[in-house]
Amino acid sequence: MRLSWWKLLCIVLLSYVLFAGFLMAVPRKAILNETIRNIYFHVPMWQTMMVLCGCSVYHSIRFLRKPDLLSDIKATSYATAGMVFGILGIVTGAIWANYTWGKPWSNDIKQIGSAIALLIYAAYFVLRNSITDIDKRARVGAVYNIFAFVMLLPALWIIPRMMESLHPGGQGNPGADPRDMDTRMRIIFYPAAIPGFILLGLWISSLVIRVRKIEDKNLLHA
Repeated sequence: MRLSWWKLLCIVLLSYVLFAGFLMAVPRKAILNETIRNIYFHVPMWQTMMVLCGCSVYHSIRFLRKPDLLSDIKATSYATAGMVFGILGIVTGAIWANYTWGKPWSNDIKQIGSAIALLIYAAYFVLRNSITDIDKRARVGAVYNIFAFVMLLPALWIIPRMMESLHPGGQGNPGADPRDMDTRMRIIFYPAAIPGFILLGLWISSLVIRVRKIEDKNLLHA
């Protein structure tokens, strides 16, 4: 099976992250030490979730403008993949926190916000599964999906920056200050880690969409 150029790019970028990320020297910062390499995975997970949830809400809006089961399939598929990356984000964060803060969960505002964001999206799937009528499920799911995405922004990005946090980026600090990351890490993090995992998320979403289209083939041609 021939791979698209962007899938090949995804493989190249993630391979670069894995090899260069673990072989290249990193700055010896207090407490963090070698665990600082987790930034190549933890942060891109949340970035990827945002992109996939953005794709999901886009297709929900398309469905509300022009009802089409394919748009609903795409919306739920992107949201599903987004949830997977969100869970991976919280898991990698808990592992990192266990080494740097002494325990996996410290009730930090960003941890709480992340948990709230995942619960809001979990409710999206619970709501959909509670409705048996296909058209009504798609409409209600699309409306709730828009609400969920709107709530995602303050939960992950706005409120945590307004409050004191163990994470970098609290109290108005953008968290992207040049002093926060060594140059050796930036050449892996920005050009490879973030786009690499985003492409992986889009790849996984495309596979989920294909499976859902096969499962709902009769409905799509109804």
